[in-house]
Amino acid sequence: MKIHLSIVCAGLLVCHAATAQKQDRFMGETVNYDEDSVPPYVLPPLLKTLKGKTVSNTTTWEKVRRPEIIHLFEENVYGYTPSAFDSIRYRVTNDEPAAMTGRAHLKEVAVSVWNRGKSVTINLVLFTPNKQSRPAPVFLLINNRGKRNTDPTRAVKSEFWPAEMVIDSGFAIAAFHVSDVAPDNKTNYQQGVLDQLFPEQLGRADGMKAIGAWAWAASRVMDYLQTDPAINPKQVAIVGHSRGGKTSLWAGAQDQRFAMVVSSCSGSSGASLARRQYGETISLINKQFGYWFNDNYKKYSHNEAALPVDQHMLLALIAPRPLYTTNAVEDRWADPRGSYLSVVNALPAYQLYDKKLTLPLEMPATNKPVWKSAIGYHYREGKHDLNLYDWTEVVRFAQIQFKTK
Repeated sequence: MKIHLSIVCAGLLVCHAATAQKQDRFMGETVNYDEDSVPPYVLPPLLKTLKGKTVSNTTTWEKVRRPEIIHLFEENVYGYTPSAFDSIRYRVTNDEPAAMTGRAHLKEVAVSVWNRGKSVTINLVLFTPNKQSRPAPVFLLINNRGKRNTDPTRAVKSEFWPAEMVIDSGFAIAAFHVSDVAPDNKTNYQQGVLDQLFPEQLGRADGMKAIGAWAWAASRVMDYLQTDPAINPKQVAIVGHSRGGKTSLWAGAQDQRFAMVVSSCSGSSGASLARRQYGETISLINKQFGYWFNDNYKKYSHNEAALPVDQHMLLALIAPRPLYTTNAVEDRWADPRGSYLSVVNALPAYQLYDKKLTLPLEMPATNKPVWKSAIGYHYREGKHDLNLYDWTEVVRFAQIQFKTK
């Protein structure tokens, strides 16, 4: 199945696909899986400032356009992230130098953040490889599934976080769980970072909610990783799947200390273009998971054209750092085609830096990953998941980008 791309203007592409899909119903709304029913749309310009100036160099991008786009996402989608807090402390709660039958050093670290007399603790699990003497690059996973998936004892092993494989590849691997900072539940997501440290966010239409809190926590873990002598602080990759993939993109967009961003099957309000109205829409995600986003985002339910950003602009904020995104054949809800078009429309930001880009304009074939490019991608068989295939390709991409092989 091929994508036919027509250029609207520099860097802006619209998809007209050949194969129709059926429609469905969900939460009282029609879910579009028919490419012929995708409405005509024009994406907001990536390389044009709010004053209408064309961005043609990295200085204008970094000083003007990039901050503008960050502000638009803060105001309209994810909310403003507080930059100040009183103090942060790190405490190693478990230290096993010969974990994984001697292959790795396990540390469990309590990352406690204090603000106005209250604290929240993020529990970090970190394995570093014993076989190499120099500080290791690390993958940090935002775990939005059960804590058993990142079991530090390794009594339970999961493809969602294949720690042994990553360690054997010469990388460190780390994880924290979203529930430590904001439970993934519409009734009690406030219990953590929001009600303890930043309660003022809850009363603001542009205040951060769950995704903002998770991204904020990723940066606090990054604060710790910069102090650990076993970690190369210049080679920290943030990884997330689904809602975690939305979060990894937002965390990486804001915090440029993350040297690589990996987003798996992140779909609506993650990597997929909102204006395509295919699969999960802004309206549907707000109905189910409105607590992930700021209150202003509700204004764009059934009103995508009024949104001053689209998700290609979020991906572009990662430039010039390596970015890897994934999709799965059975995951129509996450609009794989729309995710790929978002990647393609982010390319102009990377081109400002003269980055090597081998990503084709047409969507790669199934199970044909693109690694040798500043933006990598794969579209695999199977369902909405983060599995061993995904991790294997992500590790290969990181080996190329970090020049570890």
